[in-house]
Amino acid sequence: MLLEDTIKNINFFEELNEEQVNTLASFSNVSTYPKNSILYYETEINNKLMFLVDGLIKIYKVDKFGNEIFLYHIHKNSMISELSSLNSNEIQCFSNAEFTQDSTILVVDYEKFKENFLDKNILTSKLIEVLLKKSQQFQCIINRELVFDATAKVAFMLTQDLDMFNQLKRQEVSFMLHIQPETLSRVLKRLSRNKTISIQNSKVEILNKEELVSIFKGIGV
Repeated sequence: MLLEDTIKNINFFEELNEEQVNTLASFSNVSTYPKNSILYYETEINNKLMFLVDGLIKIYKVDKFGNEIFLYHIHKNSMISELSSLNSNEIQCFSNAEFTQDSTILVVDYEKFKENFLDKNILTSKLIEVLLKKSQQFQCIINRELVFDATAKVAFMLTQDLDMFNQLKRQEVSFMLHIQPETLSRVLKRLSRNKTISIQNSKVEILNKEELVSIFKGIGV
């Protein structure tokens, strides 16, 4: 696929015209990575704005004991980079990024992107919208880790990322949610018994989404 076509297929750039796409392509490139390779490590600094064209990325941190703490997944057609400022040309990495599938990313020179687009108020609102969504995502992670009990954690993942839940082994889900496999099994059985979900061939189907949402929002529980 041509670089210009790759750019057009990313929703973030959908409002650009042909000339603008060509301009963006002049300081961008596409890179491919195999499964289990690392895109960047925490504390690294770069000057690239990155988007996941295809594949899947796991974002995580490592505690002082060397234990991996899962944060979230980045799915295709999403911005990868974590921006803390629109003024600096450097982008700090606040966590680790590992490819969990063979993946393709679009890499954009951030300084030139600012000069040709943001400084001309092109895609600025789009970028702010993405950053606000990332901020909201981090708020959800804080709730998951510090506020939610096991049932709320499971309910949250089922409503937010059911496809991923069904793709992973139960042990992998337990690891991601930082709960014991036995606890996950009990929660799923209880939700199934209450007709909130159904489980067929180890695949979960949501029967009552409002009930699931109420569990982690604390409404009617």
